[in-house]
Amino acid sequence: MPPRPRLPARTVRLRFTLLYGGLFLASGAGLLVLVNLVGMPLSRTVPVPGRPGGGPAPAAAEEYIALLQAQLADVHATQSRQLLAGSVLALAVMAVVSIVLGRVVAGRVLRPLRTITAATRRVSADNLHERLAVPGPADEVKDLADTIDGLLARLEGAFAAQRRFVADASHELRTPLATMRARLDVAVAKPEPVPDQTLALADRLRTDLDQVDRLLEGLLALARAQHGSLPDAAAITLGDLVRHTLDARAADLAARRLTLDDEGVAEGVRTRGSVALVTRMVHNLVDNAIVHNQDGGWIRVEAAADGRWARLVVESGGDRLDPGQVARLARPFQRLGADRTGSADGSGLGLSIVAAVAQAHGGGLDLAARPEGGLRATVRLPA
Repeated sequence: MPPRPRLPARTVRLRFTLLYGGLFLASGAGLLVLVNLVGMPLSRTVPVPGRPGGGPAPAAAEEYIALLQAQLADVHATQSRQLLAGSVLALAVMAVVSIVLGRVVAGRVLRPLRTITAATRRVSADNLHERLAVPGPADEVKDLADTIDGLLARLEGAFAAQRRFVADASHELRTPLATMRARLDVAVAKPEPVPDQTLALADRLRTDLDQVDRLLEGLLALARAQHGSLPDAAAITLGDLVRHTLDARAADLAARRLTLDDEGVAEGVRTRGSVALVTRMVHNLVDNAIVHNQDGGWIRVEAAADGRWARLVVESGGDRLDPGQVARLARPFQRLGADRTGSADGSGLGLSIVAAVAQAHGGGLDLAARPEGGLRATVRLPA
């Protein structure tokens, strides 16, 4: 048996061809109908004049023929003008109808592309698990959607592998750090007298180990926030969390003689999310305002509800910052100014963790340099 001829696949090109061909045929048929409808009443009966009396027969016949020819020419000219006017009117009507139908057909054909565009815009680093999943026949549009879904799957795998590596590496490095700290304590605690130089070196090493430990803890928090999973999501009273954080930092505020203004912390401002991550976010904001400040300076904290958002504002004094470079502070290991470089009290991850936690909860972090000096950090969380 000879193989059966295969039907052409239902591609977008074939659908365009069928749609535009059908639209052209429908427009042509409609134009013909309109022209015929307009031209039907154009034909009219021409009264035939009676044969003129008198005179020779040939002369009368010639006069009669000339009169008929003149009347026929007049009728033909009238019909031509009316037919031209009717055709122009039919063409104008069909042009409008064709534009409307073309717009409707084009919108229907391009609807899958608009769906793909809107779905692609909604996808970001925080929701790479979403897929377009465009239904329909296996055509070019379906192939494009499947290709984008495959790309999103590969990106999701790459992001997950990167975050997993950061979390695993940070976790594994804690063990040698603990071992180094234990060996250091054993070496210093020996019965025989320990030289002063050894004690000073041990103190410096402990400081360095504490700094590395804070760095690893920050990397772990950053990886967990960027992972986007909130297993311990619960209702959080933002005002209570802020006041507990400020009470815990009372000694640090007193050590630097910082004036605290927390009158703007309203009661009843609530959000929902991970208690551990939001607590770490508030701690980082307050710590950043304390560390990167001037002795004898000030800090203002505000927590309020603004429509569907809960806002947390931490504003502090300090040196003047470049407004164009402030946005870099939300990136890991980014510092501005001389006092933000090589600080022994920070790891360069504080504000990046704040930004990651806010994004994981559907909010965001806005940083602005104050003209008088210092920084204003505003966190938005869903109320």
